Amino acid sequence: MTTDRRTFLGAASGTAAVAALGVAGKASAQGPAMLIVNALGGMDDPNHPQGNLVPDLSPRVLAEAHASGLTAINVTLGYVSGEEDPFELSVRDIAATDALVRKHARDVLKVYTASDIRRAAQERRIGLIYGFQNGAMMGKDPSRVDIFAGLGVRVFQLTYNPANLLGDGSMAPENRGITAVGREVIARCNANRVMVDLSHSGERTCLDAALASSQPISINHTGCRALTDLPRNKTDAELRLVAERGGFVGIYFMPFLNTTGHARAADVVAHLDHAVNVCGEDHVGIGTDGSVTQIDDLVAYQAALAKEIAERKAAGISAAGERADTYPFVVDLRGPQQFRDLIALLKGKGWTQARIEKIMGLNFVRYAEAVWGA
Repeated sequence: MTTDRRTFLGAASGTAAVAALGVAGKASAQGPAMLIVNALGGMDDPNHPQGNLVPDLSPRVLAEAHASGLTAINVTLGYVSGEEDPFELSVRDIAATDALVRKHARDVLKVYTASDIRRAAQERRIGLIYGFQNGAMMGKDPSRVDIFAGLGVRVFQLTYNPANLLGDGSMAPENRGITAVGREVIARCNANRVMVDLSHSGERTCLDAALASSQPISINHTGCRALTDLPRNKTDAELRLVAERGGFVGIYFMPFLNTTGHARAADVVAHLDHAVNVCGEDHVGIGTDGSVTQIDDLVAYQAALAKEIAERKAAGISAAGERADTYPFVVDLRGPQQFRDLIALLKGKGWTQARIEKIMGLNFVRYAEAVWGA
């Protein structure tokens, strides 16, 4: 059975009406917009899941994304799990998303380089960064990286939670590290100037990849294991090595930030603070792993989520810390106001405006310039 990742990857909600939000992050008389780059998230409506990973660019999704102040977002396309052919599914998703980008060109643009992110901000559009969350579509043929890079995929996450032909995921007990095929895929990614993302990877896989890559790598959505000891979070050794080699670490808004499974905004701030202490403020950002569209009926959503978690466990792709009673978002940091609320919390902690701007988007852009080019 093909597990529906739309609900889990894209769920984020809020209770305030969009009309009350204004347009966070957009240009104003007070000065230029703050760049807000979500290193992993969704453009979807959790109230109406589609059953696939192609973005849902409905009027509501677009309106609430604009209202949030979002500049650019890494959207997951292609194969994550299931019975469909990983290569064919991934090509179809890219083609379908390209068609949506053409249809909604006034609102979105496809991101190839860092300059496209800045152009999205200037033109008040949302940049869509095409990314994978499982390298299974490569099969045993690393040259497929060339194909997908040519189709505009800019982020290649090597593994999901289980092991694949490239390396071990965070839930693979052997922690075996990068395989020979994985090393060839990394070399191809470097040659094509696309990001190597080690989110969901096992510790040894992450450390191996950081050393094997000739370009900086990223961990686009994670938490800090020093604060919450769960496999989906990264050790200080992983965080430090990625930063030392010029990479990027995005902190997510996920249940794995708290051992209870009920993460709150304070947990996001704590994990950001720890990541900055380990990596330095030039290498940390956000990768929420969710969307900004509100959930209208939380009770109905809970029932759908419980079914989704059961399917993920049956498929062998769930992570420790996922339960039927855990939300794939932070309960008090969600919906179209989530970025504005986080900025306010970071200001309240005494962070400077310059540091906040780095965390909210500039660090990802700097990293993108190093890998993709300006």
